Amino acid sequence: MNSLADTQPIQSKAIRPVFKFSRQQTFSYGLSAISIILSVVLWQLLSHYHVNLSVVNFANVPSPLDVVRSFVAFVELDTALAHVKASIGRVLIGFVLAGFVGVILGLLIGYSKTIAAIFMPPLEILRPIPAVAWIPLAILMFPSSEASMIFITFLGALFPILLNTIHGVEAVDHRLIASAKSLGAGQFAILREVIIPGSLPSITTGLAIGMGTCWFCLVTAEMISGQLGIGYFTWESFTLQNYADIIVGMLLIGALGMFSSALLRYLGKKLTPWYQLRKA
Repeated sequence: MNSLADTQPIQSKAIRPVFKFSRQQTFSYGLSAISIILSVVLWQLLSHYHVNLSVVNFANVPSPLDVVRSFVAFVELDTALAHVKASIGRVLIGFVLAGFVGVILGLLIGYSKTIAAIFMPPLEILRPIPAVAWIPLAILMFPSSEASMIFITFLGALFPILLNTIHGVEAVDHRLIASAKSLGAGQFAILREVIIPGSLPSITTGLAIGMGTCWFCLVTAEMISGQLGIGYFTWESFTLQNYADIIVGMLLIGALGMFSSALLRYLGKKLTPWYQLRKA
C-alpha cells in the first residue's frame, strides 16, 4: 500500500533567482546609482561651463564625454592589456605576501605579549613612514624595478592587515579562551579553534583595506620606476598633457581597487557566517 507521500505528485522546486535583493537593498542601490549619475552630470556642467570657484578651477578639467572617448582610445591601444596585467600582477604578488606575513605575525603578536614586546616597537617606527618614501631605498635594495614595485605594494598592504589582525585577536572573548583551557585544549588548539575563528572578521576587514592601499602604493611606484602599468600610463599622460587619459587611469585604478576590495569583503562574509548572523 502506497503512503500518502508516494501518491502525491512530486512538485518541482521553484527556481530561485541568483541575485535576490530586499526592498531596503534595492532602495540603497537605487540611491547609489542616482548619486553616481548626479555626480557625472555635475562634473559635465562644471567642465563644460569652465567654472572657476577660486579655490577649485574646472577650466582645464576634461568632461565625462572626453574621458569616454579617451577610454575607447585606450582600449584600442596595443599595450592596454599589458598595462592592466602588469598592475594586477604586481598587486596580487604584493598582496599575497603581505597577507601571509601580516596575518601570521598579527596572530602571534596579538596572542603573545612576549612576541608583541619584540616586534611591535620596530613595526610602530616603520608604520608611519609612507610607501613613497621607501621607493629610493627599494630601488637600491632590489636588483630590478619589478621587485622594488612589488615591495612597495607589500609594505602598503602589510600594516592594515597586521593591525586589524592584532585587533581581532585582542577582541576575542577571554571567557572562550578560559573555557577552552578548562576543557584541556592546548595552545595550538586554542589558536586554531578559538583565536583564528574569533579574529577572522577583523582579518578580512584588514585584507580589504590592504588591497586598497596596495593599489594606492603601486601607482606611486609605477609613476617613478615602471615601464608598464596603469600608474605608469597615468604619469605618462600627465607628462604628455593628455588630461583625459589621466582621468582614465584614475578611474581604472578606482574600479579595480573597488572590485578587488568588494570581492574580499564578499569572501569574508562567506567565511564568517556566524558573525553575519550575530550582526543580524
